[in-house]
Amino acid sequence: MKKTRMLPVMLLTTLTLCACSSGNDEQPEPTVPPATSAKLPIQISTVLEEISGKRVTDYAFESGDQIGLYVVNHNADGSANALQATGNHVDNMRFTYDGTWTADTPIYWLDDKTHADFYLYYPYAATIGDVEAMPFQTSADQSAETAYKASDLLIGTAADVPPAETAVTITSRHMLSQMAITLVPGNGFTAESLAAADVSVRINGVKTKASVNLATATVTATGEAGIVTPLPTDGGYKALIVPQSVGEGNLITVTVDGREFNLKKAFTFEGGKRHRFTVVLSKTSNGINVSIDQWEDDGIDHGGTAE
Repeated sequence: MKKTRMLPVMLLTTLTLCACSSGNDEQPEPTVPPATSAKLPIQISTVLEEISGKRVTDYAFESGDQIGLYVVNHNADGSANALQATGNHVDNMRFTYDGTWTADTPIYWLDDKTHADFYLYYPYAATIGDVEAMPFQTSADQSAETAYKASDLLIGTAADVPPAETAVTITSRHMLSQMAITLVPGNGFTAESLAAADVSVRINGVKTKASVNLATATVTATGEAGIVTPLPTDGGYKALIVPQSVGEGNLITVTVDGREFNLKKAFTFEGGKRHRFTVVLSKTSNGINVSIDQWEDDGIDHGGTAE
């Protein structure tokens, strides 16, 4: 009796299981999360600004040179944001040059729509506490090529740049002044005697420290005035000077075999310009005749006579 009653139940269970497993309905495909779209890497290239068809540069970037880069995203409505010391899309990322610029860590655009502003500076500084007052200092002794080059300061910007696969081109410019001094023999000298003499040159009364605003690309001289020793070149001497106005005084001192020739002059050094000083040494006048030719001629003769 007990077996007879259980049989229908077992059959029913078996039929139910078969009905569940033998249906012809298609099974749903497993859910696969959509692939995350790859972000565009940020790449950069640099060019040096030209003035009046001439490059405002003393040299091209060389292998091993390092720059710092900030990237500031625009808002959703397209408006720009201010550059900050931290909290930007990219904060002071170091790039090293070896034919192309390579970041320490790969960086990417926020998305494929958001525009951004780029701020570049050279030479790279590991820590910048205030992007509106970055401290900078030229070498007081620039008589070695390495010291001269380390005294250069470049800033570049690129505004409202849309995301793209191509490199962002950032135009940079020299922020300091270049002082180029050429010595010419006058009365009492010959080219041979001047070349054989013990000659030294110094620039007096100039400040070597500066406060740099990376957001506005402006440089303000700070600190006390001192002496700068320029770099000897094939054609004379050159030095990088923080933009500033220098009061009346012995701007240039040329020492020839222990005898000093001083140029008393006030002068204003302008960023991004080369100021040429042709110094004519004359024993009979006991002075120096000076003429200056800038890359952008201001129509003024800055020449003078030193006694």
